[in-house]
Amino acid sequence: MSRSSLTFFLLVASFGILFAGCGQPEPDKSFEEFTFTDEELAAIHAISGDGTASSSESEETVVLSVGSGSVSLTTGGVSDVTVPSVDNVKVAQYAQLRTSAGEQGAGIYRVNNPFLNVRASMIVTSAQVGTLKNGDLVTVLEMPNAEWAKIRMQDGKEGYVAFRYLARMTTEEKLPNEKKAFEGKFFVDFAFLNMRREPSSQSEKLIEVPGKTIVTPLSSGNGWARIQYEGKDGYVSTQYLTPFTPAFLVRQESYEVPMLQYSADDTTSLSALSKHMDTLKAAGKKVVTLRTLYDTVLAQESRDARVPPNTVVLTIVGINMANVRQVSDALDAARVNATLFIQTKDLGLTGITEKTVLTLLANGNEIQSGGHTGDDLRTMTDAQVRLELGQSKKLIEDMTKREVYAIQYPRGGINDRILIEAGDRGYLFGISQSPEKRFTRAQFLRLPTLIVGSGMSGDDVVKLANS
Repeated sequence: MSRSSLTFFLLVASFGILFAGCGQPEPDKSFEEFTFTDEELAAIHAISGDGTASSSESEETVVLSVGSGSVSLTTGGVSDVTVPSVDNVKVAQYAQLRTSAGEQGAGIYRVNNPFLNVRASMIVTSAQVGTLKNGDLVTVLEMPNAEWAKIRMQDGKEGYVAFRYLARMTTEEKLPNEKKAFEGKFFVDFAFLNMRREPSSQSEKLIEVPGKTIVTPLSSGNGWARIQYEGKDGYVSTQYLTPFTPAFLVRQESYEVPMLQYSADDTTSLSALSKHMDTLKAAGKKVVTLRTLYDTVLAQESRDARVPPNTVVLTIVGINMANVRQVSDALDAARVNATLFIQTKDLGLTGITEKTVLTLLANGNEIQSGGHTGDDLRTMTDAQVRLELGQSKKLIEDMTKREVYAIQYPRGGINDRILIEAGDRGYLFGISQSPEKRFTRAQFLRLPTLIVGSGMSGDDVVKLANS
């Protein structure tokens, strides 16, 4: 994060604390009491140094052909309507996060060091074939010893790397079998080890076994192990043998996290939000934003992490200028935060203003993309889908100074083509309309949601989350 972005974030957070006081916001506060002034916005832009126009400045509107008609894309000063560039590093990272370890085949390892040099031979001074970074996947072709591994990179090049900087990717279910594959394997944990004809230090020396050599004892006992090495059969001291096993990166493959979806257009269910949340909390549920799942998935790349039991993700879609005040008041009254999916056609001077967006963020909510036009993405060409997904992501990120990592597909418009485009545009998650609470990594771009309908009681919502 840049210094200006960090300053912006801290300032927004400070405003949130200022508005909320020392505790939770009072449920009877009106929406107007939680908005930024023009002076506050000017101060934010001055400190962040981002040069973003305030809400009083003009925006440019570009007419694009989408689907069967034309739409106006408010660019907020961005006159170039070419598809915004994406962070290819993020795209690759998110693609790996969505890939099941069980689908990656035998010999797939992940780099677990900030960087890793690939050498032409098993000597640190040999020619450098390439450089890998943390998170890169490689195929281990051979393990000549416990120090080096011969690998193939994703570009097809082969070379040698330090084995200690690789981790075998696996699942919780497959871990026992993965470990069995290394049972009985040891390596010489010394500069060299004498192999003797008999299990005695006074016995005839047959050969020296180099350090880091991997051996599989035929038998062992009384401090000696019988091994075979270079055609010879003899005994070595077990004092200098260490079990040989790789580091394992155990990834959670399946999740059970109910995601409730409210529609801001459904005033009945939105009005009942506070009662619903009270009933959920009384049932032991913890209501969070989608960010909790996002943070957990990223944390799982380096340590064991889990979404806490009884966690429920709260999302709201269909937010526009006509209902954004009701959404804000409902969340304040319920004393919860939500992930809000906004279509960027609703942002601007005559829609959801920058002051409103910053207020929602300061109160602890997060904003993700609901596309731009609200049209079904399946009716669009590939180029139109890229523009729809790319521009909505960029416009929200430019306004909020926070990453947009999730897309809620307008009208449920999703198929394999749309999934590919969403991944290529740098989204980790996609919100579908499948009524489930269980999903796998492979479903990150089509996360299921449980739609809260009109007339549902708090008990109905609890039952929905438990279903």
